[in-house]
Amino acid sequence: MEHRVSNAFDRAAARARCRAYRRRILEISQQVSALHVAPAFSCTEITDAAYNGLMRRGADGAPLDVFLMSKGHGCMIQYVILEEMGVLERRDLDLYCKPGGRLGAHPDYGVPGIAASTGSLGHGLGIAVGQAYAERLKKTGVRIFCVLSDGELQEGSTWEAMMMAANLRLSNLVVLLDNNDFSGLERMSEAHRAFYPVLDKARAFGWEAAEVDGHDGGAIVEAVEGRAGGDRPMLVTCRTVKGKGVSYMEHVPIWHYRSPNPEEYRRALAEIEEN
Repeated sequence: MEHRVSNAFDRAAARARCRAYRRRILEISQQVSALHVAPAFSCTEITDAAYNGLMRRGADGAPLDVFLMSKGHGCMIQYVILEEMGVLERRDLDLYCKPGGRLGAHPDYGVPGIAASTGSLGHGLGIAVGQAYAERLKKTGVRIFCVLSDGELQEGSTWEAMMMAANLRLSNLVVLLDNNDFSGLERMSEAHRAFYPVLDKARAFGWEAAEVDGHDGGAIVEAVEGRAGGDRPMLVTCRTVKGKGVSYMEHVPIWHYRSPNPEEYRRALAEIEEN
């Protein structure tokens, strides 16, 4: 079953949405002592492209396709998009990582809009493979969109899932790889050089693969919707910047898990408005 985006992806509107998402994430960061800001900022455009460019929605606006954030540390961007969609309430995000709240530092299954509990890196793609296979067996036409971190390439379970997806010919599985070149505090290209080039490895495993600017939502949408088709899963390697949009956070390891102080917060807001 072919899927096409009904309307052209509006890049200007996407940029405006992503600015708003980053502002909201920063706002929440002022309510807790530590928050995964930089990991969320690197996959902001990726997640927006999935929800607002690729995933089909029903008459009520609810997604018909499935989104899975394997990169659990990026969950804040998923939370703010679900809030905008009305799936989560503002109160849910205001109680992030607080007593009485239901949103934690990693996504938890059972929370509205969350397809699987993730954060144990390397497990999300295996779950996505199972979901894609189930939807194919049911002949629903549902696609599974999975955001994977490059750090998860360190896990053997990720490569096992890639082999299984190709063996099962899961053409309804699309993986969006957040390739920000960092795994926590170390550069992937320095600590794990054997992973590269990722595209060649994905193709060798039987996947269709493409590489794009991960901060250009339109390029992500075009790569997926322009795929050759057939019976292969697809991986889009998205080149990104960890902490994108705030100069003092970009590629600075400490911002993997830290909330800005009041002065840093004001500076971050100003820089986001300028971009």
